Amino acid sequence: FVDIYSKNKRSNIMSRISGNNTKPEILVRKYLFSHGFRYRKNKKELPGKPDIVLSKYHVIIFINGCFWHGHTCRAGRLPETNHAFWENKIHKNILRDKKNIQELETRGWKVIVIWECELKNTTLQNNRLTLLISEIKSNLA
Repeated sequence: FVDIYSKNKRSNIMSRISGNNTKPEILVRKYLFSHGFRYRKNKKELPGKPDIVLSKYHVIIFINGCFWHGHTCRAGRLPETNHAFWENKIHKNILRDKKNIQELETRGWKVIVIWECELKNTTLQNNRLTLLISEIKSNLA
């Protein structure tokens, strides 16, 4: 596989990918809000700057892109071009995620990770979001 863009053009494209307010994040936030949950987003003082923080329930939610966080689904596959670079980068992301989750759990937070692929089609999305509500409420027990 040969990239259709020059190295500089590809670099420019990749640098424009946002880490905040992605479609999956917005979808989950709207769902939570419509079900009466109030939250904070991207709290800088917590490890990993979580996407959603439900302080009342002591729950943190990360909405991870499959590619960027090394999920084992189809979307998480590494590109064939510059494979060593991507393997190293994604591996570092995975280690950082594990460290952040461990630190948050040590502080007493329940951490929920939602993968981008779980929100791709309507059936999966409804199942995952319904499960999310029960995961949050189970933390109150």
